[in-house]
Amino acid sequence: MGIPKQRVFVTITATVVAAVCGALAGYLMGVALTLRHAESKLDQYALRIRQEAETSAAEARSILVLFNASPYAYCSDEEIARFRKLIFQSEYLKDGGRMRDGRIDCSTTLGRANQSGARFEPDISRQDGTRVYRNLAPFRIGDQTVIAVQLGNSFIVYNPYNVKDMGSAFMHFTVSDRDVTSGQVSRLLGEVSTAHGSVLTTEGEARAGDTLYATRCSIRYSACMTAYATMTEALQANRGEFRSYMALGGLSGAVFGLICSILYRRNKGIERQLRRAIRRDALRVVYQPIVELASRRTVGAEALVRWTDEEGFAVNPEVFVKIAEERGFVGGITELVVRHALHSFSETLRSNADFRLSINIAADDLKDPAFLIMLKRSLEREAVSAESLALEITESSTARHEVAIEAIRELRLRGHAVHIDDFGTGYSSLSYLQDLAVDAIKIDRSFTRAIGTEAVTVAILPQILSLASALNLQVIVEGIETELQAAYFADSGRRILAQGWLFGRPVPAEAFLRCSVDEEQEIPVPVDSL
Repeated sequence: MGIPKQRVFVTITATVVAAVCGALAGYLMGVALTLRHAESKLDQYALRIRQEAETSAAEARSILVLFNASPYAYCSDEEIARFRKLIFQSEYLKDGGRMRDGRIDCSTTLGRANQSGARFEPDISRQDGTRVYRNLAPFRIGDQTVIAVQLGNSFIVYNPYNVKDMGSAFMHFTVSDRDVTSGQVSRLLGEVSTAHGSVLTTEGEARAGDTLYATRCSIRYSACMTAYATMTEALQANRGEFRSYMALGGLSGAVFGLICSILYRRNKGIERQLRRAIRRDALRVVYQPIVELASRRTVGAEALVRWTDEEGFAVNPEVFVKIAEERGFVGGITELVVRHALHSFSETLRSNADFRLSINIAADDLKDPAFLIMLKRSLEREAVSAESLALEITESSTARHEVAIEAIRELRLRGHAVHIDDFGTGYSSLSYLQDLAVDAIKIDRSFTRAIGTEAVTVAILPQILSLASALNLQVIVEGIETELQAAYFADSGRRILAQGWLFGRPVPAEAFLRCSVDEEQEIPVPVDSL
């Protein structure tokens, strides 16, 4: 064989070997990246289930509290009628009533039950005193899974038909809980999983055998939500993507191309994108007016953070802020918002001492010494007084009572007003709210949306307003979108502040400040004093 023919043979052989290696690498890389993509989908699925579960659990808890506070005789006709009204108005519940010693005494569908021979044992007992029953016989139809929860002498039954809305094409889910007495992990909802209990109750991703798992545990309740799929199911569901990787490997025939591909895909993770966006100062801050409800005068603004990822999609703040909190870098977002907000409004804050800018801070900020240092330096850099900056914390941020009380005390000593955001959805009780010594509460938009309906939450609003009056707290109402909602609070006899689309949507600082002095706007937003 001559030299030229030998070179051709070597070239052809090398090309074939490179193509085969590229195809093999494409196959292996396709498997790895497709499974990683599937893990991301599983994580998003678990987060969606957790959000649905926490929403339904919050409604169930509020209904149980109202049941136990019933002013009527136990299982009387009046009490059953009251229970029916509450259950029929709920979104997630199908029944409820009274039970003692494991026996059902009455319910909204059974009336006064004759269950003398039927005694039920709870499947799960929780630290907060609730007991969970799976498939109470009187409420089960066919093979449906029916979950009932008891608190005190009252119980509720979840509507099993809501479970079907959480279905997925190739992913499965199970909701687990750990019994406080036995330590045993039990399935509440979803499919039966063969995974070990530690996988089902430990936050994060896992692989066991040929199955991928993503578990998200509630921060309010003891349940954990696990999304899972076999590798075969994941590859089959994403076969188009999988074949693309194989084609890429075969055509390229080069390891460099494959390495670039995996680095590119790994670099597209939402957490990495968010970290890069913070470093590059690529998050946006918009501002929504806060008005005095009676006069419709603008007395402040709330700074809200927004982010568009590298693929051009707007990411919900609840999603990316939650990721930053869970991964421990939410302080970077807080610092960015503080810096932008104070710089944009510094002139307004210096010239109008009564105008107040509100900024949301996270639970981690309360316990981070660097936060107070950053806040002080930012105010000094813009020559703005601490009194001009209000700090909003969610009720869930106050779960660690001692940390929250000390942090709030320090912030108020420095001159900041402190507001409890999303009030009514979480932790605060009358005595604890008094211990926090905050300046204002912001009524969550879920209560505002209920105005004009017969929802249970409407009945709670007068109690919240009375609580605020008793503690001498300013009330700020979120989510006002209609004149009906505005009129409800305007007629309360109190000085109420409000924000919502009725008064203005969140806009960039330039638009907000321009609107504040432009009398030709459709909805004038004059900057005025408190």
